[in-house]
Amino acid sequence: MATVFDVAHAFLQIDAENDGDGISNLKLQKLIYYAQGFYLALFNTPLFDDEIEAWTHGPVTPDVYHRYKVFGNSSITVVGNDISDLSMQERELINEVYSVFAQFSAWKLRNMTHEESPWINHEAMAEVIPKQELSDYFQTRIIN
Repeated sequence: MATVFDVAHAFLQIDAENDGDGISNLKLQKLIYYAQGFYLALFNTPLFDDEIEAWTHGPVTPDVYHRYKVFGNSSITVVGNDISDLSMQERELINEVYSVFAQFSAWKLRNMTHEESPWINHEAMAEVIPKQELSDYFQTRIIN
């Protein structure tokens, strides 16, 4: 199983390899949320163990937030990310989430998550969003 930092590093690496616009902490949080949600829905197991919490600006994995908060609203610059521990299945899903969601700005992603029940149901108390709830919600977003 991947760690949440494996997933974060994969998004940062994909963005760098594709000459992306850069990924801020806010945007990274939303990409991680979408990766976890779709992975749970598709494979009935989490992509990573860390919990996702409903914060003011959307879903957040606290450890990733705290590691990269020094970048503020700027793009995260991390060199030498090793993602070799990711399985092919994990990489493919992360690539797919990147291709669909990275085109949006951090604030657009934030606003999108604010319209989704996993965040709406828990934001008032800044609670953990249960993995089962993520799975149930994202199963409704998968086209069969």
